[in-house]
Amino acid sequence: MTQSNIPVWITGLGLLSSLGEGPDAHWEALQGGKPLNVDLERFAPYPVHALQEPDWATQISRRDMRQMEPWQQIGTYAAGLALDDANAKDEELCGRMDMIVAAGGGERDVEVDTAIMQGARETNDRDALLTERLSNDLRPTLFLAQLSNLLAGNISIVHKVTGSSRTFMGEEGAGISAIQTAAARIASGQSDIVLVGGAYNAERADMMLIFELGQYMTKSAKPIWSRTGEDAGFAVGSVGAFLVLESEAHAKARGVTPYAKLRGVVADHGSRSDGEAAKRMDGAIDCLPVSEKTAILSGATGCDGITAEESAFLMKHLPGSPVRGYGTILGHSLEAHFPMGVAMAALAMKHNHFYPPFEPAEQATDDAPKNILVSTFGHYRSEGLALVETVDA
Repeated sequence: MTQSNIPVWITGLGLLSSLGEGPDAHWEALQGGKPLNVDLERFAPYPVHALQEPDWATQISRRDMRQMEPWQQIGTYAAGLALDDANAKDEELCGRMDMIVAAGGGERDVEVDTAIMQGARETNDRDALLTERLSNDLRPTLFLAQLSNLLAGNISIVHKVTGSSRTFMGEEGAGISAIQTAAARIASGQSDIVLVGGAYNAERADMMLIFELGQYMTKSAKPIWSRTGEDAGFAVGSVGAFLVLESEAHAKARGVTPYAKLRGVVADHGSRSDGEAAKRMDGAIDCLPVSEKTAILSGATGCDGITAEESAFLMKHLPGSPVRGYGTILGHSLEAHFPMGVAMAALAMKHNHFYPPFEPAEQATDDAPKNILVSTFGHYRSEGLALVETVDA
């Protein structure tokens, strides 16, 4: 559990997704009235919330781009946006800024994989085939490119963020742990300012295959809360979500205006049998000062079982509170999902207004939220909650 002793302020947001780039574009798109950017054709029958590609050159040089896979490009670009938004692209400041990243293990060369599988069908000596292909097609540099901490390395190179660095792997749990650890470092006085976030490239057939084999993918474009039975599962979405967190005193000394305060983060993981996820969070939520005026941003996946469990948990503790399942709008972004939820909460607190319903099943409200609870129960493991509030609360 992480709760603030030293107040933790959110002073910068770097957002890149199917809705566009930057806080303003996301706020406008999330007010409704615009069609979602969902690709129903390229990976049919699976819907994908495809990235609205930015002008990469505004954050990453062409030379640096060539060294990166798409997930690294997305994360490095979003990190640059967060630094710009926080007015933190300063050599001295970035030189002592800590960084915590949630990342996957890189992207496979699908063409090589396909060629090896096709060759295996045409020979009885598969050991010899694999030896030949491993020697000729899979260079040592390929394995270096798969390392999860390459995203942090690229951010350091491109944006000169060279304080301490830590990378978490483990799908939704990685994003939860990254935010929790960053907040804990500031709350304890170990860090003054931290760049934290994650990135996910959803437009990958290899990852879709993995999730489909686990029966986690939906073939429906229905909203999160409407996915049941054959429609259950998540639709992946490409997202880069980075935040600049800093102590109140440090932000005031720099003269920056915060979006919101990160009041606390709680997290856990363990067995998913017999409602164990909700039981773990039953005790954890007591550490956060939620109230009847707390609004909810849920990172529910749409997967069978765990989505219903998360929904029941939220209604048990905050009955009547408005809930928004942001996976309906942005898709599910694994490592970046929880950081994006926290960023959306901070954005809403800055505007002093909650989001309109993302689907008919959600309750409309005109009330300004006192604070916002961000909830994520991962599709397979890991649960996390964060409470975001106004800085004067």
